Amino acid sequence: MKKTLLFAALIIALLMADNVKAQVKVNVNFDVNIGRQPVWGPVGYDHVEYYYMPDIECYYYVPRHKFIYFDNGDWIFSSQLPYRYSNYDLEHGYKVVVNEYKPYMNHPYYRDKYTRVVVEHHDLQPVIRESNDPRYYQIKEHPHHGEWKKYKEKYDHEDHDRGEHDHDRR
Repeated sequence: MKKTLLFAALIIALLMADNVKAQVKVNVNFDVNIGRQPVWGPVGYDHVEYYYMPDIECYYYVPRHKFIYFDNGDWIFSSQLPYRYSNYDLEHGYKVVVNEYKPYMNHPYYRDKYTRVVVEHHDLQPVIRESNDPRYYQIKEHPHHGEWKKYKEKYDHEDHDRGEHDHDRR
């Protein structure tokens, strides 16, 4: 009986260790990418993989700075929107943050879910370019980018005071 209890305790401990390791892995792999977000993106997100733009049914992949749109049966990745959307206003168009793997592969879901949102909330989304939050100053196209160095030093100093160091960040 004693051996059975000991064996059961060992199994539970191993399962809990794997669970903790999985949680740590998720936290380590999730990094802040504010500096990679475009100035026309919506404020309030520390990490963004994709924006979905329901007005034009296109996506924007933040890590690679690529627009993704459907054309002639294929998903196209491009640095710019296609000509047919050349008049589209990125700053005032509604954007949905999507942190899923390849959301364009599940396009009918996003199209159906967000079509009505565009009509209801079109003008309620402030963009990064208009933000006075110093976190966004690190983006080169931000109007206050020149002030970023001053704020960066302040944040680095605060992190150091809390025991956090740059080399520990991802």
